[in-house]
Amino acid sequence: MATPAGLERWVQEELHSVLGLSERHVAQFLIGTAQRCASAEEFVQRLRDTDTLDLGGPARDFALKLWSKVPRKAVVEKPARAAEREARALLEKNRSYKLLEDSESGEEAVGSNGSSLQKKRKRRKHLRKKHQEDEEDEEEEVSESGKRKAGGSKSPTEEKPASEDEWERTERERLQDLEERDAFAERVRQRDKDRTRNVLERSDKKAYEEAQKRLKMAEEDRKAMVPELRKKSRREYLAKREREKLEDLEAELADEEVLFGDVELSRHERRELKYKRRVRDLAREYRAAGEQEKLEATNRYHMPKETRGQPARTVDIVEEESGAPGEEQRRWEEAQLGAASLKFGARDAAAQEAKYQLVLEEDETIEFVRAAQLQGDEEPSGPPLSAQAQQKESIQAVRRSLPVFPFREELLAAIANHQVLIIEGETGSGKTTQIPQYLFEEGYTKKGMKIACTQPRRVAAMSVAARVAREMGVKLGNEVGYSIRFEDCTSERTVLRYMTDGMLLREFLSEPDLASYSVVMVDEAHERTLHTDILFGLIKDVARFRPELKVLVASATLDTARFSAFFDDAPVFRIPGRRFPVDIFYTKAPEADYLEACVVSVLQIHVTQPPGDILVFLTGQEEIEAACEMLQDRCRRLGSKIRELLVLPIYANLPSDMQARIFQPTPPGARKKLPSPSKASSMCWTQGSASRRATTLVREWSHSRSPPAARLQPISGLAVQVEWLPGSASACIRPGPISMS
Repeated sequence: MATPAGLERWVQEELHSVLGLSERHVAQFLIGTAQRCASAEEFVQRLRDTDTLDLGGPARDFALKLWSKVPRKAVVEKPARAAEREARALLEKNRSYKLLEDSESGEEAVGSNGSSLQKKRKRRKHLRKKHQEDEEDEEEEVSESGKRKAGGSKSPTEEKPASEDEWERTERERLQDLEERDAFAERVRQRDKDRTRNVLERSDKKAYEEAQKRLKMAEEDRKAMVPELRKKSRREYLAKREREKLEDLEAELADEEVLFGDVELSRHERRELKYKRRVRDLAREYRAAGEQEKLEATNRYHMPKETRGQPARTVDIVEEESGAPGEEQRRWEEAQLGAASLKFGARDAAAQEAKYQLVLEEDETIEFVRAAQLQGDEEPSGPPLSAQAQQKESIQAVRRSLPVFPFREELLAAIANHQVLIIEGETGSGKTTQIPQYLFEEGYTKKGMKIACTQPRRVAAMSVAARVAREMGVKLGNEVGYSIRFEDCTSERTVLRYMTDGMLLREFLSEPDLASYSVVMVDEAHERTLHTDILFGLIKDVARFRPELKVLVASATLDTARFSAFFDDAPVFRIPGRRFPVDIFYTKAPEADYLEACVVSVLQIHVTQPPGDILVFLTGQEEIEAACEMLQDRCRRLGSKIRELLVLPIYANLPSDMQARIFQPTPPGARKKLPSPSKASSMCWTQGSASRRATTLVREWSHSRSPPAARLQPISGLAVQVEWLPGSASACIRPGPISMS
């Protein structure tokens, strides 16, 4: 008997000789069909029904050989069927038994009493023997059947792997693996849903109460509106009926003049005709008078009623009787409280006349109408803009000043012509905030499609989404939203969705082909986190069978050659320029204690440099907390000798509300100092930061063999991370220096 792999290889070789081609799925189909057929002729007939093979000559011989080579399951009788068959055989065997009779009964006389008693005894003996034999046989059969059942219960499980076909076992394992995968994905989605706080979600109870209020208010408005609508409808109906009656009367008079103009009428007919003409003339006069009254009402001047200066409604004040119960006690308490209370100001302030500002009610003001406007020598200036309009104008001015704005049309043309595009630009050039808006304005979110932009940090996703929402003039969570771990600020209307790399990986569980997304933008790709690398592989696989999906890979300092080669030689779009000039300073010699050097540099910048925040890059949370403690201690020692310095740390394990403090405005006369890890460089630039201090050190995993352990230790920074600092500093709100050690 050939093995499954050898049989499949033999079928593929035979297919080459018979058909001239071979394919793995065709071989598997033929093998599976041969296994399901009970005979060779049935297998040949099934192949003939498919109309794919000309079963004549070599093809028929190949089908017969294949049917003979295919392994088949041995027919194993089920234990229940075997037990049933044995029970039936035992029942037939019991029915074949008969009662034994005495052989001497025919020789003896039937009438003798002694012989009859003897016959009865012999018959009882034979019956007792028969009953005993039957009981012994039944006990033996029950014990044997029990043993067979016990052995049979083990035999199927022992024989099942041996008798089961390898193809069916493989298919069952595959289906079981798919079920376990789907169950795992469902558990992950349910867990994330339970642990995610939906910012825009409202409770059903509150929504139900609001719906009830709206229905009640609508019912009340309808009840109050129905009488007025009835009155209005009645007036319109009467006016319409008046016009119709007048038209009918004029038509009737016209018909009588045409038909009976030359005929002599009787006195009754002449009187009726005169009456109709009189009614017509009165109706015309009434209509003309009504129109004249309306015209005079609009052109006539009406003296308004005087409502200003009317005396206010008097309020009766009931004075308390001097003899009321507890009156003396109340006055004494008031006097004591008045003596104990603090008083300031002039003693005769009460006697002076109070000075009030002129305040008029709305109905007491005098309205004026402009009659003419006399032109002056200077051009009239436009009306002052409101605070909201000024803020919107400033936001649009900032958008136009970004380096990416002049390349808007070229960038959109490149995105439309290429499925995968590598974007390289300095930090602050507007990649993260402007490119999704350009795609939204171009129409990539039509037909319910969405744009996804990934960020490596939660605070970056939140702050960028809030900024884009302000620039678009929408509420955060409607058209623009963010999705981070344990917090979802999106809705059904969200088309621009900022998220972390891990959240986009979660999207692949529920939507493996990303069918609801038209553009996927992976921002800050130079960090190369684990999630980012997995995303690159998945997105590359999805983009191959979704040609309409656009993939954008953006970063400030990116090894474009490697990324372009990974995405099948994708084109690279570079955005030149930076917003502000940058001065770079280095220490003359390496510092022994770089943490102490950072603290001294921060204080030196704080004392000598003009106003502006300071951003310090360290290697991790432990060094950040140590630097904050050292800096706060030295600031307390210096006291009022220096200006106020706000120390605001930023790292991944910090809560989101404390991370968001770095984006709050700096108080007047103060300066913010922001220690952050080097990996947070993608989002740690804030408005007002003018100076930056970097140690050029990063932390990487190192492994030791003796003892076997893995740990994070600081090493010298990579070139791509050192090159990032000037570009990041150019994104500040104003120029400033960078110091490195």
